[in-house]
Amino acid sequence: MKDVAAHAGVALGTVSNVLNHPEMVTERTRKRVLDAIAELGFVRNESARQLRGGTSRTLAYVVLDTRNPFFTDVAAGAQQVADEAGRALFLCDGGEDAVRQANYLDLLEQQRVEGILITPVEADDPRITAVVARGTPVVVVDRGAGPDRCSVSVDDVLGGDLAVSHLLDAGHRRIAFIGGPRAIGQVADRVTGAERALARADAEPLTLLETARLDVAEGRRAGERLAGLPAARRPSAAFCANDMLALGLLQQAVRLGLRVPEDLAIVGYDDIEFAAAAAVPLTSVSQPRQLLGRTAAELLLAEARDPDGHEHERRVFEPELVVRESTRIRPLGGVA
Repeated sequence: MKDVAAHAGVALGTVSNVLNHPEMVTERTRKRVLDAIAELGFVRNESARQLRGGTSRTLAYVVLDTRNPFFTDVAAGAQQVADEAGRALFLCDGGEDAVRQANYLDLLEQQRVEGILITPVEADDPRITAVVARGTPVVVVDRGAGPDRCSVSVDDVLGGDLAVSHLLDAGHRRIAFIGGPRAIGQVADRVTGAERALARADAEPLTLLETARLDVAEGRRAGERLAGLPAARRPSAAFCANDMLALGLLQQAVRLGLRVPEDLAIVGYDDIEFAAAAAVPLTSVSQPRQLLGRTAAELLLAEARDPDGHEHERRVFEPELVVRESTRIRPLGGVA
């Protein structure tokens, strides 16, 4: 750093500010220092800096399942904030597995990350509470949290209500919910919203088809189970806990010769990019994915910079229904 300072003709502290607090240095001076760094081939010893400061300049996002594009979109929003703050963002795949999630939390604490974003398998996981108690900031993403941490989420009860209300308006009275495990808070909330809409309409109870995971393969298996139900009680519409399940269900329906939406209307959740590109474009409940990630990362950095003065926030966004060809408003008097 002394060599860089001499080459750029600035004080040693100015080099330190460029590396650690670039917002405190004018653009002209910052460019001189960065040019000197490039010319000299300087690489900061991050391990030594971490030992002195106690934390690294890295954030981490422990994702529920990286195979779901919803979470990669959320991560993209968080990455934008990390880039602007000169931070690296590590992406860790929890794989809907509580043990795997706990292992990642252990590793991230050992690496002294500056803060952790997490979409947990269980919102009340005591391992997360322990991490917070030991001083690592944690922001829960896509799920509400307790008073000891920040969270950003979407009103999933409202989302479930929107999805099933749409199907009811389309004339359906026998509706299935496909998703699980129910221990995942988002799944439970979406079921609650679906049941609220049905109760308001005095329709038949929700047919619950719980899945082991929230992926395409489970959606296909749910389609087989749905087709195997007796015709007299087979639902004419399905609300899926996410778009991956809905796309799998759509695939299976096509294989079985079912027409969508004439024989089976389908609503997904998340409105990922593939929803609009499906063979039958998918109606879906849309979440502000990148906004969730950006907001979560901003809250995390705010707490990391001022842990004593930081006040925890719980930001809740509203979902929106995006109607496409996988559902269709039936003529008045139509039956399901």
